[in-house]
Amino acid sequence: MNWLRWLGFCALLLIAACGQEPSSKEVEVGPALWRVQGRGLDGWLFGTIHVLPRGVNWRTRDIARAIESSDRLVLESAEIQDPQATSALFEKMGRSPGLPPLEDRVPASERAEMRRIATEGEADLQRLSGYESWAAAMLLSMAAQQSLHLSASEGVEQVLIAEFQSAGKPIGGLETVARQFGAFDTLPETSQRRLLLQTVSGAEEMKTLYKRVLEGWLRGDMAEIARVDQAGERPDPAVEGAVLIARNRDWIDAIGTLKGRPFIAVGTAHLTGRDNLISLLQARGYEVTRVQ
Repeated sequence: MNWLRWLGFCALLLIAACGQEPSSKEVEVGPALWRVQGRGLDGWLFGTIHVLPRGVNWRTRDIARAIESSDRLVLESAEIQDPQATSALFEKMGRSPGLPPLEDRVPASERAEMRRIATEGEADLQRLSGYESWAAAMLLSMAAQQSLHLSASEGVEQVLIAEFQSAGKPIGGLETVARQFGAFDTLPETSQRRLLLQTVSGAEEMKTLYKRVLEGWLRGDMAEIARVDQAGERPDPAVEGAVLIARNRDWIDAIGTLKGRPFIAVGTAHLTGRDNLISLLQARGYEVTRVQ
């Protein structure tokens, strides 16, 4: 499992990037979509990519029909509708006084690469030193994307939010943004520094890996996404447990309270690998059927 899986959850802050923008031609085979039934629920589960290049056409007839038939949208967190509040919370949780310089938190062999990422992304390493290591890793990931033509407004969640708002349908979440950031904020410093190191050392590799994920996602090729997910260095067990597994299990409890016809949209990385959301739903007795 690579760091795409456990960094990719944060809709507003980071995702790996590719260097080329895909064509905007009509999608013939679309991203994976499941129907989830049981316990008073007859809804949809859709795996997303949080930030996309412009011009990516991912909406198919099946997805459009699922959206139209749904009575609400359920995201990882509904609070991403308020980016100013989310940013303020990140600043509050991500900063601490008296932290060592950021360059001192990675091996000497990686400091030149960290400086390169910061310079090309117009980030100030002195300012980043005021952030805890997990938050600095997120901001460095953003810096590495600056020249790669990604658009948060093109991300799947933002498109879905606009559509459900226009239709007057409610939008809910499986967790709070504080819970998302808290998964990182409560990690031991050793795990946070490993996360920071992997962000720096893996920045270039992730461009290629993200391109594979994007192409696989557009085909609905979950096997390819799983293969990419297994590439690269395995994350710290503490990070995997807190950021991925524990959150998936919490989401199952949240889904257990849902009734009716929700359209549930979460990061695609949560739908593959150990303790993924689909297998956990099935273990709870839900019928999960792939429809695209």
